[in-house]
Amino acid sequence: MARDRTVLSVRGVSKRFGGLVAVSDMSFDVKEHQVMGLIGPNGSGKTTMMNLISGALRLSSGQISLQGSRISGLPAQEINRRGVARTFQLVRVLPTLSVFDNVIAGCAFGHRRRWGRDAEDHAHDILERVGLEAVALAPVSSLTYIDQKRLELARALASDPEILLLDEWLAGLNPTELQTGIELIKDLRADGRTIILVEHVMDAIRSLCDACVVMNSGAKIAEGSPGEVLADAEVIRAYLGDDDA
Repeated sequence: MARDRTVLSVRGVSKRFGGLVAVSDMSFDVKEHQVMGLIGPNGSGKTTMMNLISGALRLSSGQISLQGSRISGLPAQEINRRGVARTFQLVRVLPTLSVFDNVIAGCAFGHRRRWGRDAEDHAHDILERVGLEAVALAPVSSLTYIDQKRLELARALASDPEILLLDEWLAGLNPTELQTGIELIKDLRADGRTIILVEHVMDAIRSLCDACVVMNSGAKIAEGSPGEVLADAEVIRAYLGDDDA
């Protein structure tokens, strides 16, 4: 698949909280059908960057564009309707609804909205895709941790987003669940989904990502293929310290 059309453009983006600069002058592009890894040590600004893209936080300066149109400054729900869907580090599901109705909510309120039988058919297709069709009518409270993660992913996918943000979606999984999760994201990649992936699991970064942006202390310190950035001396220093660089 061609990966030459820019879906998301980040230009000179900064976020300040008083005197703290959480993100500093970040710029990068995400191409169509690309899986972009956003990596770096804890506290480097990755989740803040995801919050800026999704509209959960407002930029202090810079601009973010989706499909050539500026989205920075829009409310989060409008950015979602434009085609940005996400998952969170701490799973967010609608606890009073069934598994199926959680996904129906994604169909109704996201980028490509569906109603009635069209929404129901689409929700069943998505649940089957993530491995939850057998528990479609179950209450959310009955789900295991990985199945809650699958449900949050299903709800995000239900809106047919232009770009999917996965914020440490693989975190907290045991080794078997982790491999299942990686295979699921591989399937989405094979579908041609455009994804930004915040992740600490390096095996996932190597097997899933076409390109990576590495952050440290709020700034971009490297960009390139997984192999290139993980061999970069500054990246090694950021993760391991000077003695290991």
